[in-house]
Amino acid sequence: MYSATPADWRETNRRRWDERVPLHLASDFYDVDAFRAGESALRDFERAEVGDVHGKSLLHLQCHIGMDTLSWARHGASRVVGLDFSERAVEAARELAAELGLGPERAAFVTADVYDAAEAVPDTSYDIVYTGVGALCWLPDIRRWAETAASLVKPGGFLYLAEFHPLTDILDDATGSRIEHDYFASDAWVEDDPTGYADMDAGDAATATGTATGTGTATVHNRSVEWQHPLGDVVSALAAAGLRIEFLREHDTTLFARFGALEGRDGIYRFPADRPRIPLMYSLKASRTG
Repeated sequence: MYSATPADWRETNRRRWDERVPLHLASDFYDVDAFRAGESALRDFERAEVGDVHGKSLLHLQCHIGMDTLSWARHGASRVVGLDFSERAVEAARELAAELGLGPERAAFVTADVYDAAEAVPDTSYDIVYTGVGALCWLPDIRRWAETAASLVKPGGFLYLAEFHPLTDILDDATGSRIEHDYFASDAWVEDDPTGYADMDAGDAATATGTATGTGTATVHNRSVEWQHPLGDVVSALAAAGLRIEFLREHDTTLFARFGALEGRDGIYRFPADRPRIPLMYSLKASRTG
């Protein structure tokens, strides 16, 4: 439900993410074993739109367990830095980097709030500042995010964002065809729910100590605080922060069964062929003049 922003929103979300790190490491959604074996965690459209990263430095804001971050290193980035506010996630990312033989000089991970990134990361600027899907909804102030991210882009470099489309936040979960929420709502969305994109079947059973997920593991920290950010707000915030918008693209596919009506194949979900299409994700590139 929409609500005034709770004073403990950051700690509430951090507890939830800390608790889900081991669940995500064990999930089919992340498939860490396939990643260890060499599979990239990046989406094809991301690699195509970002282009060749050989010899470039890359900063990944809100990196979670670092699989996307490390994938960019595998694809040739000379140095990658991942930042996340969950210490457990950062520890997992460092362990994965070590398993892949990527030392701190090639792949470094930092625990910090994204708004404090400029003071927390080891370098003052990067060729590419990257933010992967499912990140912006955890931030209350999109202008502050844009200013922080833009300040870390080198002259001649760019920011790349791939994100779930805000239109999906206002549609009904079952069919994705009815508008049920306010697209322009600025209040926080607060709920208590064990389910998530990595385990959509969670919550079928309860235990005395928490709520059982589909993996059979009880979760205790199921409360979350999120915000929706209209597309115009994101674009305008980046432009106001001094970046030039190179492109904004909308995609008719997504990465999990966000709506019951979606059909999935090879980890990609879309509406059936007899349904009108709507944007489910978007991607954006914004550059700093050299």
